[in-house]
Amino acid sequence: MSSGRMKKITGILLLCGLYLGACAQLSVAPTDDGVPLRVSAKLAGGQPVKIVCFGDSITGVYYHTGGRRSWCDLLEIALTRIFPEAQIEVINAGVSGHDTDAALKRMESDVLRHAPDLVVVMFGMNDVRSLTTVVFRQNLQTIVQRARGGGAEVMLMTPNAIGPDDPIRPPARLDEYVKIVREVGRELKLTVVDTHSIYAAIMAADPAAWQRLMSDTIHPNLRGHRIFAEAVARAITGRQVSLIDLPVLHPGLPCVLARLNARQPVRVVAMPPYDALIASALRHRFPDSVVEVTTWQPDAQSLAAIEAQAKETGWWRFRDGAALTRPDLVVLAVPSTAQAPTAGQFYRSYYWIMNWSLSNGKKPAQPEWDCLVVLPSVAEGGMGPDKRLLDERALEAIGGQDIPWLRRQPGEERGAQVLFSAWVDTLLDP
Repeated sequence: MSSGRMKKITGILLLCGLYLGACAQLSVAPTDDGVPLRVSAKLAGGQPVKIVCFGDSITGVYYHTGGRRSWCDLLEIALTRIFPEAQIEVINAGVSGHDTDAALKRMESDVLRHAPDLVVVMFGMNDVRSLTTVVFRQNLQTIVQRARGGGAEVMLMTPNAIGPDDPIRPPARLDEYVKIVREVGRELKLTVVDTHSIYAAIMAADPAAWQRLMSDTIHPNLRGHRIFAEAVARAITGRQVSLIDLPVLHPGLPCVLARLNARQPVRVVAMPPYDALIASALRHRFPDSVVEVTTWQPDAQSLAAIEAQAKETGWWRFRDGAALTRPDLVVLAVPSTAQAPTAGQFYRSYYWIMNWSLSNGKKPAQPEWDCLVVLPSVAEGGMGPDKRLLDERALEAIGGQDIPWLRRQPGEERGAQVLFSAWVDTLLDP
């Protein structure tokens, strides 16, 4: 086994150990009577359970995780794995930019009207920049009281630990709001799922491992959302569950499939050589489809230069309803010639190429367009040591996003066109 591979495995084991150690402090959530949550017994008994996850963009479905799932969706998977007979509905009530002031204004429409059995509340990241600690505490108490008044049990979460690069969210100030969440939990006899402590422990022990959990300095990626879901599931049930093997989403290209089924043109932005291959791949199943392709010629100078291209043409241009034509699919194929000075810079640039290329995801589980990634080995052939290293580095970044990707497996001799077309065909399966 190579030293690099051993180092990666050691890092994963360290990450798991830190995570499990922090989770060990969680227990089945008590009610104000000091007994387990009613929802726990309902799950174990196979009764219908409705859970509303109430929060900001860290709860909502946005590009940070791939635009189709967040920890709320993963929580449903986790609880179903623990209780296969359970009847679970998890509702995502996370909205980007919201603090507890905004949350209270939409609580009736987004939370109480669903008549939930349990409300899981995570705010604070935006309150840091907009509300005083006094107002935040009062709002959080009111959210709990109103949820209880509607017949729901309540669980609080602390927001994840963040990096130092956001001037309006200094970590020391965020710590004040995290402390308030813990205090309100104690005062109102609620379980607090302290994911801030889990993230902080990982950051202190291995900053690179923490970075692999993040989409940016504030928002966790899919790996980070696994931690949220596993921790909440354990707090509800008292049992540990792993989400390392999440089920693959079908279809892999929901926006493209919807347009093809509706006989509408499909607009594609694709890096070579897939700008020349995507139309025939889609027409294999939909022979009469109209495919409009725009070539994205990646800058050959560096990975950072491609990141700059992605930002220039990315999702932010469409966020204010600008009268621009959105793509239905973005095909990323970063060439092996695009390099970065260090492995850390490679990861950061590659991740942001994906971030900018995804839709912002205004509606839960409904991205505005699809995105997929093809690794260099598919078109460039061969799986020598250098090519394998590039693929592994790219996969490290891709693993933080919930999007389809394709690589050439060892021993695979088929050409890029055949490989790509067959893969696209599977992504169109309902």
